[in-house]
Amino acid sequence: MRMLAVLTLVMPAVAVHAQPAHTARGTVFIDRDGDAVLSDGDGCIAGVRVSNGRDVVRTDSEGRYELPIDDDDIVFVVKPRGYQVPIDVGHLPRFYYIHKPAGSPDDTFRYPGVEPTGPLPESIDFPLVKYDGTDRFRVIVLGDTQPFTIEQVDLLSRDAVPQLLDETNGDDPPAFVISLGDIVGDHLDLYEPLNEVMSTLGVPIYNVMGNHDQNYMSPDDAHSDETFERVFGPTTYAFQYGRAHFIILDDIIWNGYKSREDKGDPEPGNYIGGLRDDQLDFIENYLNTLTGDELVVLCMHIPLVGGGVQQVPQRGRLFELLSRFPRTLSLSGHTHVQQHKLFGPDDGYDPGEPGQFGITAHHHFNAATVSGSWYRGAPDEYGIPHTTMRFGAPNGFNILSVDSDEYEIDFFPARYPASFQISIYAPSAIAAGTPEAEVVANVFAGDPLTRVAMRLRRSDGEATRWIPMAHDVRPDPFYLAVKAAEDSEDPPNGRPMPAVLDSQHIWVGALPAGLEPGAYTIEVEAVNMFKRKHTARCTLRVTD
Repeated sequence: MRMLAVLTLVMPAVAVHAQPAHTARGTVFIDRDGDAVLSDGDGCIAGVRVSNGRDVVRTDSEGRYELPIDDDDIVFVVKPRGYQVPIDVGHLPRFYYIHKPAGSPDDTFRYPGVEPTGPLPESIDFPLVKYDGTDRFRVIVLGDTQPFTIEQVDLLSRDAVPQLLDETNGDDPPAFVISLGDIVGDHLDLYEPLNEVMSTLGVPIYNVMGNHDQNYMSPDDAHSDETFERVFGPTTYAFQYGRAHFIILDDIIWNGYKSREDKGDPEPGNYIGGLRDDQLDFIENYLNTLTGDELVVLCMHIPLVGGGVQQVPQRGRLFELLSRFPRTLSLSGHTHVQQHKLFGPDDGYDPGEPGQFGITAHHHFNAATVSGSWYRGAPDEYGIPHTTMRFGAPNGFNILSVDSDEYEIDFFPARYPASFQISIYAPSAIAAGTPEAEVVANVFAGDPLTRVAMRLRRSDGEATRWIPMAHDVRPDPFYLAVKAAEDSEDPPNGRPMPAVLDSQHIWVGALPAGLEPGAYTIEVEAVNMFKRKHTARCTLRVTD
């Protein structure tokens, strides 16, 4: 066994500005014997990034690092290309050391934080193992799993999880999962049963903190993440797969415990979106270690689109930092809708050259949620609510496919075939001579570059030309029908769905006037920003 030694030589990636209470030292090494302890037979790794969530340093030729830390800090290694960090039995990555000598100040908290960690170890060493990964890989992206009860954990396990298991046990299994916050809904004791369910996927799961993952009894933002840290580790960190760098951010600012209705029950909405200065420092310091030709992916909970408290005021600063990189992407959850947004030079993102889509744009993707509309809606014969998202898309998940510095995103609706990507709202029958009738297509993963067209095909196979459909922002008509049924004298079973929202992925067209009597098929075709083509069909009868 290797004896601990005082370490003095490091290779800083950036200047370290903090005035620390302590200095953390250690070694990053290849764990050849699998015991997670640095031994004589293990090899040390140079050039690996290590951080305290603010500063970033790189290990020297002997794998050593030094970092300033205080008595409420987490030191973590950034998983480098070609290596993997230890994964526990729950498939949670263990790449960090929590330094809280006195533990979390959680005496008044509803859910416990971190136990006292004691004095700072003489050496905080990080084991890595060789990983036969490539620059091409797939990532499962989960928005808001968010069970509020153990019964909803069970619903999730019967709803989206079987399809997720199909992916992780398929011919091209994903390298890892990213869960974009609101892992649970307020009740942090659900972390354990939910983690047990998700561990069956058998791949590493990286977690983002959401507003419903906070410890609401905390008097301040600094300690609202104590339970999250105990279970998952740091809320701001990074890791690398292939040529892609993933930066995980907690973009919720907790304004402190506030009693709801003077009953002592905490007000869960007492937060705003935003990033702290130390997080922005970490992003800047980390990006300064990159060359500029990599793919940079930011993962957060509150999206970069939105208004009021549901926004990230530091968005301009983020775009300024990202503007050295022509290929960037950010992922978020929170809204329980699915939408894409392209930010360009007018928004402050201007790397000076076009990116993947031939335009200068930072792509922000607000991902589908596993919980849909919070497990609401009429249940099916298996007792699972339809929980349609408010833009009219089914609940589900996404898969991010990365190839070097390019990527694609696909949507997978829960308990539907993967081909179900468009719903068509059109009349089933019209009389001959009826003026143009409206056709509404909801392209569930439609983006700003998506092009949609429709045509009619007679039963004898003859088809009309393709007719372009126009993008429109309006409520999904099927979702409107669900809400109308809930307001009727005979409402369906299940918890009522949330209020109607204008959908960002609706396209509208019209049936040609003067159709002759007969049977027709309405075909809608959508081609998105990744050149994915999706088709949907429904029937139309034209009567005499």
